[in-house]
Parts: sequence; structure tokens; C-alpha cells
Amino acid sequence: MIKTEVSVAASFISGLLSSSDSLTGAQLQIFTHTLTDALLEHYQHHWFPQAPCRGSGFRCLRINHKMDPLIGKAASAVGFTQEQLFSSLPLELTLWVDPYEVSYRIGEDGSTCVLYKSSPLRPKSVSVMRDFETVPLCKFCTCLKH
Repeated sequence: MIKTEVSVAASFISGLLSSSDSLTGAQLQIFTHTLTDALLEHYQHHWFPQAPCRGSGFRCLRINHKMDPLIGKAASAVGFTQEQLFSSLPLELTLWVDPYEVSYRIGEDGSTCVLYKSSPLRPKSVSVMRDFETVPLCKFCTCLKH
């Protein structure tokens, strides 16, 4: 299960970066792969499907005047600078990667939106992220800011 949630989170960040036109498709693929690997390693001993809230703070990706180090590390792997990251991503972003759910909030006062949700009893539930993949990114970003 962890691979699904991590993949959704990495794809979400990559999707936000794809609107910047600063990265090529190949760079975005490397970024997504690098971020996925970093998240899998980082969460390895902090993933508790029986108690999904346990470790949630540790698994939270955060941008708020400082870049999340895991996102920064993946970006540096493709030559993307911190300045480019800050200009391409929301100034304030919180992304929770928990067992059975991935959600985000843009801004301190923004609404929490669910990207992926499944049931512990039915792990093959449909990902909400699939709906976003069919929406043009500019429309997607507009939706994110509400």
C-alpha cells in the first residue's frame, strides 16, 4: 500500500512543477522517481497501516518559508534550484501522506483536499487522483487555490 500513497504524493508535486516550463519531461520523470524513492526510504519505519494517524507529522511534506528537504533533494537531482522550486510551487503547501489517504492544503487557511483515499478493507479503491489526471493542469491549479 505505501507505494500507492507515495506515488500519488510524488505525482502531485511533479504535476505542480510541470506548469513551470522550467523542467523537461525527462527531468520531471527523474524528479518524480527520485522523490518517490526518497519518500519510500524516509517513511520505511514510520508507516503504520493499523494506526494510520501514528507518524502523520513525520510523513507530512511542508513548504512554508522553507522548502521541504525531501522535495529539495529530488529537485537538486535534476538541477532545479531552491529559487526555482519556490517560484514553481505554492508558497505554503502541506501534503499529508498517510496509510489509505493522501491530502493537501495550500495556504494556512486553505481547505484540505483529498487526492487519494482507500479503505483498509478494500485496498483497491479508486484513487481520486485519477480524476485530476484528465483535467488540464492550469484548470487543476485553479481548483487547488480554492
